[in-house]
Amino acid sequence: MTYNIDYKLNYNLYFMVDDKDLDTLLVNLPLFIKNRVDSHPQKEKIIEIIIDLGRRPEARFSNGPEYLSQKIISWQDLDYITKRISRFSDENRAGIELTLHRISCIRNRQFLITGLTCRVGRAVFGSICLARDLLESGQSILILGKPGIGKTTIIREMARVLSDEMDKRVIIIDTSNEIAGDSDIPHSAIGKARRMQVSQTNLQHQVMIEAVENHMPQVIIIDEIGTELEALAARTIAEKGVQLIGTTHGNCLENLIKNPSLVDLIGGIQYVTLSDEEAKRRKTKKSILERKTYSAFSIAIEINDQNSWTIYENVQESIDLLLHEKVRII
Repeated sequence: MTYNIDYKLNYNLYFMVDDKDLDTLLVNLPLFIKNRVDSHPQKEKIIEIIIDLGRRPEARFSNGPEYLSQKIISWQDLDYITKRISRFSDENRAGIELTLHRISCIRNRQFLITGLTCRVGRAVFGSICLARDLLESGQSILILGKPGIGKTTIIREMARVLSDEMDKRVIIIDTSNEIAGDSDIPHSAIGKARRMQVSQTNLQHQVMIEAVENHMPQVIIIDEIGTELEALAARTIAEKGVQLIGTTHGNCLENLIKNPSLVDLIGGIQYVTLSDEEAKRRKTKKSILERKTYSAFSIAIEINDQNSWTIYENVQESIDLLLHEKVRII
């Protein structure tokens, strides 16, 4: 049985993108930027708008960046934007009420804002249609991929499908308000799922455990598991029989083996010394790497790009194969 499967997804056939919130972002930008974006032939494909002091504003698309104006950004332009959005958090992130947009700032040594990254948040309905059977299995799913590849968009749609279409009790741990938006009223894109906000990033692991103990969810969804404490909390949740869906940075499953903070997500790794007879039987060295225990996640999805996923249907066996350098990709 093959545990490494490649799915090719055709966005044009299966996906429906909700772009009605884009105008809510544009009205907070200087008029010369708003007008250019409004008239841009690829307006619906903009990923980010970059606004840096002393530079020309820039739009980023999946196929590369493009300048939006010849005009240089001034202090007044930055001030115009920051006065119209919500207050920046300790992570230097802000949002716009009832939208999925995220605005991150760059500050100078005097703590003044000198740059803004305006990430366009979109609800993409149907983005998990070819992996729906994985959700229906009730198994815990870990999603890996580099920043900006669409992991948050995918788990947002998973939350909607699980809560609305499968009638599950779903709780989202929304540390930076990226999944359900920057408002106390969550965005409709998450369906009936409930959202718990996190006051400080370093408390995410505590809120994960609190969600299970206080609110009886069937599914917990977490974006960006990044610390050893969060990995331990994920294991604790899995032990309680709750389906867990989480994301973490990393290009592939093998990256987790080399990450000491996150290796517990896949069962941990340890050196084992074999006897001469056992090493000969296995045809290996005497000192080998082995998985310590079971994985907190049963399934792993690598987001290779927007049109390609690699799915590991059995994380434990895949890790064992990786450790023994016997993975076959078909």
